[in-house]
Amino acid sequence: MHLQITIPAADISVQEILIARLEDHGYDGYLQEPGHLYAYIPEEKFDARVLEELLARWQLSYSRQALPDRNWNEEWEKNFQPVVVGEFCAIRASFHAPIPDIRHELVITPKMSFGTGHHATTHMMIQAMERLDFKGATVLDFGTGTGVLAILAEKLGAKEVVAIDNDPWSIENARENIIENHSTKVRIEKMDTLTSGIIYDIILANINKHVILKELSSMRQQLKKRGVILLSGLLYEDFQDVENESLKNDLPISGRLNEGNWICLKLTR
Repeated sequence: MHLQITIPAADISVQEILIARLEDHGYDGYLQEPGHLYAYIPEEKFDARVLEELLARWQLSYSRQALPDRNWNEEWEKNFQPVVVGEFCAIRASFHAPIPDIRHELVITPKMSFGTGHHATTHMMIQAMERLDFKGATVLDFGTGTGVLAILAEKLGAKEVVAIDNDPWSIENARENIIENHSTKVRIEKMDTLTSGIIYDIILANINKHVILKELSSMRQQLKKRGVILLSGLLYEDFQDVENESLKNDLPISGRLNEGNWICLKLTR
């Protein structure tokens, strides 16, 4: 059972900050509408005190409603529209018509996983991926969600893609999407931290500041020399903390994208 948390917040920038901070506390889906943010969380993970402390910054209130998973999915699908990133990539659901004149089209079933491409951070990650050479690369997608970035990495020529997530629903959803997109080089694994093993050419991490700061050292250890990390799920106000951690790990920031309050960073080893 999921809870739908309704927060009356008219300011889009406040909605974006809330999404970034709620990510740290178990929330796994969002709908933004004029005047309201809807956030979704498994009932057992909900902590009223944490939410109230977060909302106190703007003196905001909230209401909550129990929402069976099947209804949650119906609501998500009802609000899901195709996403087009220039002529480079389009993301649509199976119930949408094919999108013409696009180099890479991904068909994503929009279940409860974060990252269908509607969110600015996913949009920027795809923009940043367009500028990288994936041919023959080994790739890690850390926090894969729907699997959208992992699937795109294969379409761009990666020879091996490992996609990890700690959420069982995301794992199930990503596997379905991999089948839907005829991906054969993406391997899904359920885990919430990096373990030693494969050394990667490219690491994709569209997660949140807390996880990025915790795992950046491990990412560096599993990144080849001259390898690249793309980071997002970050707000403009997170930049200094992430830059400090990246410099501590000898991973200078070599590129940056901005969209609204969100940023996407390119780190190189």
